[in-house]
Amino acid sequence: MKLLVIFLALIGLCAGSALPVIPGDNSHYVEGESRYIWMPDGDGVPHLVDLKAPIDEVMLMNRNGAHNTYWLFTRQNPTNRQILINGNANSIRNSNYRGNRPTKVIAHGWNSKGDSDLNPAITAAFLANADVNVIVLDWSRAASGTYTLSVRAVPDVGRHLANFLQFLFNTAGGNWNNVHLVGHSLGAHVVGNAGRFAPSRPVRVTGMDPAGPQWGGNSNALNRNSGVFVESIHTDGGLLGIMDPISHADFYPNGGRNPQPGCWNSACSHSRAHELFASSVRTNHFVGRRCINLQEARNVQCSGASLNMGNALLNKRGSGLHGLRTGSSWPF
Repeated sequence: MKLLVIFLALIGLCAGSALPVIPGDNSHYVEGESRYIWMPDGDGVPHLVDLKAPIDEVMLMNRNGAHNTYWLFTRQNPTNRQILINGNANSIRNSNYRGNRPTKVIAHGWNSKGDSDLNPAITAAFLANADVNVIVLDWSRAASGTYTLSVRAVPDVGRHLANFLQFLFNTAGGNWNNVHLVGHSLGAHVVGNAGRFAPSRPVRVTGMDPAGPQWGGNSNALNRNSGVFVESIHTDGGLLGIMDPISHADFYPNGGRNPQPGCWNSACSHSRAHELFASSVRTNHFVGRRCINLQEARNVQCSGASLNMGNALLNKRGSGLHGLRTGSSWPF
C-alpha cells in the first residue's frame, strides 16, 4: 500500500509539472500561458525552451546584427557562396552580384545557420525559376543560445540587413522595388524588421510560419508595414507559429496548424512552411481560396476568390485569409 501511495504521488507530481517530457511533443502548450515549449533547430532536432528565461543583458550586447554575414548565390555560383561584406565595396564588385537582377533574401530561424536545410532548398528553387541574386542571411550568432535572447536580437538583425542591402544597391545597383525578402520562424520577423527599417519598402515580403511564442502583440513582429505586399504561410499556428492573420494575405494550408499531412509533431509542421514555399517557387501550383474568417480557414472550408500561395512573382498582390489543402510529400 505504501508503494502504491508513493507511485500515485509521483504520477500526480509528473502530471502537474510544467516540464514536457517527450521531445518534440507540444500538445501541452497553451499560447501565452505555458512556460516551456519544444523548438527545433536548423537540423530539426528539438530543444526544450524556457520562454521565461531571464535575459542576460551582457550577452545581448554580443548578439546583434553587426555579426550578420551575407552569402551570395547566382546561376554563376549556384552552390558555392560568395561572401558580401557590409562596407566593403570590393567584396561586392568582385562578386557575381548584378544590380539589374531581382534580389531574393532568405533568413533562417532560431538555432539555425546559413547552410540549414531551408536555405539551399529555397536558393535552388529561386535559381531554377529565374536569373536572380540570392542572398542568404546567416545570423547564427544572434540566433543561437536562449530563445528569449534571440527574440530580443531580431530588430537589430533586421536593421543591419536593411542597411547592408542599401549599401549593396548604392555600390552596385539595385533597388527596393526589385527585392523579395523571405524568412522562416524568427527569420520572418527579421525580414519584417528589415522591411520597416529600409528607406523604401521592399516590394514583397514572405513570412514562412512566423514564430509565435513571445510574438503575440509584439510591435516588432512581421506586419503589413514591412513591405508593399506582405504574405504569411501558417503551418503550425498556435504552437511554434502565429495563427492570427498579420499580413496583407495570410495562407492556412490544411488549416494552418499541426499536424500537417505527413507530420507527427509541431516541429515537422513548422518546417512544412518553408518546404511548401520552395515547392511553390518551382511550380506555383498551390491555389488558396479566400475565407470569410479564421474559423473557416482552420476548417479549410473556404470558397472565395482564388490566390496562389507562395511563388516567386515580384508583382504579386492580394489580401485576406486563404485556405487550401496540400499533399503529404514533395512537391505536396
